Amino acid sequence: QVQLMESGGGLVQAGASLRLSCAASGSVFVFNVMGWYRQAPGKQRELVATMTKEGSTNYADSLKGRFTISRDYAKNTVYLQMNSLTPEDTGVYFCAGTLVVRDYWGQGTQVTVSS
Repeated sequence: QVQLMESGGGLVQAGASLRLSCAASGSVFVFNVMGWYRQAPGKQRELVATMTKEGSTNYADSLKGRFTISRDYAKNTVYLQMNSLTPEDTGVYFCAGTLVVRDYWGQGTQVTVSS
């Protein structure tokens, strides 16, 4: 059974950095795409960043320059480095992955940025 497990969330002050990790288990195959989405309180889930197995990245325009996505293909893990965090970055961050034609989602990790 394929599962995605996020870690690294927490409570930080504005201006701080956090690094999220998402490890995939249950598959020997590399995910075609892995990425991050987030959902702020009262808002819809939105794209943060994705990265293909070829290394192509896609970022939400508003997050370019502050957030960086990376992958460790050997570990089937995706990371999200978040810098200069603001209270507007508060939300649940979800890991997602596409394997062949199926999408998988993690349970989410809470990120809270205090002012």
